[in-house]
Amino acid sequence: MFIDRAVIEVRSGKGGDGAIAFRREKYVPKGGPAGGNGGRGASIILKANSKINTLFNFRHSKCFIGEDGEKGGIKNQYGKNSQDVIIEVPVGTMVFEEKEHRFLGDLSTDGLTLKVAKGGRGGRGNTCFKSSTNRVPRIAENGEPGETKRLILELKLLADVGLVGFPSVGKSTLLSVVSSAKPEIADYPFTTIIPNLGVVRVKDGRSFVLADLPGIIEGAHQGKGLGLQFLRHIERCRIIVHVIDMSESGRDPVNDYKIIQKELKEYGFGLDKRPVIVVASKMDEEGAKDRLKDFEKKTKVKCLPISALTEEGVEELLYRCADLLDKTPAFPLFDKDEEELENKVYTLPEEEKEFEIKHPTNNTWIITGDKIIKFYRMTNISTDDGMMKLLTRLRKLKVDDKLEELGAKDGDLVYLDDFTFEYYR
Repeated sequence: MFIDRAVIEVRSGKGGDGAIAFRREKYVPKGGPAGGNGGRGASIILKANSKINTLFNFRHSKCFIGEDGEKGGIKNQYGKNSQDVIIEVPVGTMVFEEKEHRFLGDLSTDGLTLKVAKGGRGGRGNTCFKSSTNRVPRIAENGEPGETKRLILELKLLADVGLVGFPSVGKSTLLSVVSSAKPEIADYPFTTIIPNLGVVRVKDGRSFVLADLPGIIEGAHQGKGLGLQFLRHIERCRIIVHVIDMSESGRDPVNDYKIIQKELKEYGFGLDKRPVIVVASKMDEEGAKDRLKDFEKKTKVKCLPISALTEEGVEELLYRCADLLDKTPAFPLFDKDEEELENKVYTLPEEEKEFEIKHPTNNTWIITGDKIIKFYRMTNISTDDGMMKLLTRLRKLKVDDKLEELGAKDGDLVYLDDFTFEYYR
C-alpha cells in the first residue's frame, strides 16, 4: 500500500540526574564532593533510506520514545548516555511540526539525517558546584527534560519528469512503454490512484526518473478528486509533460489544457513556471490529426504528437526531456518572493518572559513560563541547598513582588509545575 502522509509523535529522553555524594579515604583526608554528572537522554533522528518507498509503516499514528540518560554515580562516575533512536523514512520525505506546520527539514538524499527531538543533557553532580566559598556543596541538578513533538511526514517523490493530464489520457501506457514500470492500465477514469515511477534510459546513455501521477480534475488544487495527492508529488519535478488526449473520447482538448494549466498555477510552488512539453497522445486513432491542428490553432501551442501503441514520436519525446533536464536546475520547494538584500530589515526576536502568573481562583496562583518551569525541573529540591537555590531564583525574579502587586494574600497557595507553597509577605 502506498502511503505518502503520516503523523507521528516523538519524545526524546530526559537527561540523567546529577548525584550528591562525598568521598573520604584513608589517604585523602579532605576528599570532598564526588557526585558525578548524569548521562544525555536519547535524541530522535529521522534518516532517509532509498530502500523504502512509502510511509506505510506509519499508517497509524505512532509514538517513538527515547530512553532517559543514566543517573550520575559516586566517585565522580558519569551516567551513561542513552542511544539515539533512528527512524528510517523514504527519500523525499518532508518533515513539519504539526502545531504550527513549521518546516523542519527535507530528507532528499539517501542517508541524510534530521534530529527532530533533542535529548536532554545530563544534570551536574555536586562536584561541579564546589568553589572556594562552598567546599561541601549539597546541591545537584536534575537532568534536562526531553522534547515532545507531533510531526507530519509528507513524501514527495523524487522524479525528474512528471506526466500530468486528465484521467485516461494515456499517461500510464506511456510510462509502461518507455520504462520497466508496470502501472495499472484500464479504460476507465482514475485507474492510477497512486504515483508510479520508472527509470527511463535514452539511447545516448542518459537516464532520468519519470513519474506517472494520478489524473487531475478541475479544482484539484483545493483537494478535489486526487488533487492534493497528485500535486504534492509534482513539486520536485523539473519538467512537466502535459499529456492531451486527441482521440474521439468526447473530451475537449482545448478546455482540458486550460484547466490543467490553471490548476498548476493555483497550486503554487512555481509549477506554472517550469518547462512544459505538451504531448498529443493517441495519434494512431482516426481523426486525431484534425483535432491536433484545431488544438494548435486555438491555443497557439506547439504539440509533440505521439502514439504509445505504435511508439511514434516516443523516442523524440525522451530526447527532448533529456535535453531540457541538462539545462534545467532544481526548483525550490517553497516559492517565496525574496527581497533584495539591501532592502531587508533584520530585527531581534522579542525576548521571552521568564514567567507569568495566573489567578484561576480566589486563593490560588499559578506561575507559568517555559524558562522558570525548566529551571525548577532541573533543580534538585530534596536538599536544603537545592530548595534555597530555587527560592533564591524566585526572589531574584521578583516573583513575590509580582504576587503582592496582583493582590495575593497570606496563606494563598502558589503552584509552580507540581511544586506547591504558601505565600507570605
